[in-house]
This record gives sequence, C-alpha cells and structure tokens, in this order.
Amino acid sequence: MLVVDLVCADGHRFEGWFQSADDLSSQQARGLLSCPVCGRQEVQRLPSATRYNRNGVGEGGSAPQRLAQPEEPSRMTGLSPDANEVVRELQSAYLHAVRQVIQSTEDVGDRFVDETRKMHHGEEPPRPIRGQATPQEAESLREEGIDVVSFVVPDALKGPVQ
Repeated sequence: MLVVDLVCADGHRFEGWFQSADDLSSQQARGLLSCPVCGRQEVQRLPSATRYNRNGVGEGGSAPQRLAQPEEPSRMTGLSPDANEVVRELQSAYLHAVRQVIQSTEDVGDRFVDETRKMHHGEEPPRPIRGQATPQEAESLREEGIDVVSFVVPDALKGPVQ
C-alpha cells in the first residue's frame, strides 16, 4: 500500500492511498485523481522522504532512517506547520458540511431556480433542495429576496450518497 500526500493546482493538500506507485501513475494519467475540496484534476504528488530499514546495521538498530531530507511542506506552500494544520481542519470541516447538505436535501438539478421561485411564491410547499444555477440566476434570486448559497461539491462527493 502506498500512502502519499497530494496537492491540487489551488494548493489544497490531501492524502491518497494507492496499491502501488504504478497505480498512482495510472490513475493520474487517466484523469481519475481530483481534489476532494475543489474538484480540480490538476493534482501532483508532494515530495516525501525516502526511507530504508537498516535492520540493525550500525547504530540505531532497525529504526527507519531518512536518506534524503525533502523540503518541508510548509516551505512549499509558504505556510507554517500550524497554518497547514488549520488548512487541513478547514478542508475537513468543509467536506463534512457538504456531505450533510447532500444528505439532507433533494437534488433538483437544473430545475433549481424554478423550484426555488415556486416555493418562495407559495406554489409549492417549502423543502430543502439543492441544484444548479448560473451566477446570474443566483443573483436574480437574491434580488427577488430569495436567499441562496453557492458552494462547490467536490467530484468525490458527487453521485449516490451512501
């Protein structure tokens, strides 16, 4: 099992689990990797330290030793280690919130604007819905006094909710 740190073009860091390095390369080549936060498919593997097991050779016994010291991830992103942890926590909280929205709403797809207006004008009973609207449609709804919230649903969360 290969566990690696990945980063998307927007700088969102996340962890990936693969059967092997070849599996990682294959999934990346086929466009199967995407950021769980923003959905972008421009994903790169972050450098990691090479390790080997000395098996009692020399001092240090069988403890893994670093052969190379890569640049710390915080230097690559320009954030302190504490800030990186805050970013990870925020990403996790965002994904949790999106999952809750998905689980507690009906997906009306491209009928979102029409359904929202019908509920606002009393033509339909109110119910929690989600769907797609262009930025212009969302602004039009806001101008009519209808509160809407826009958010990105990461590709990893699209499809049937389990």
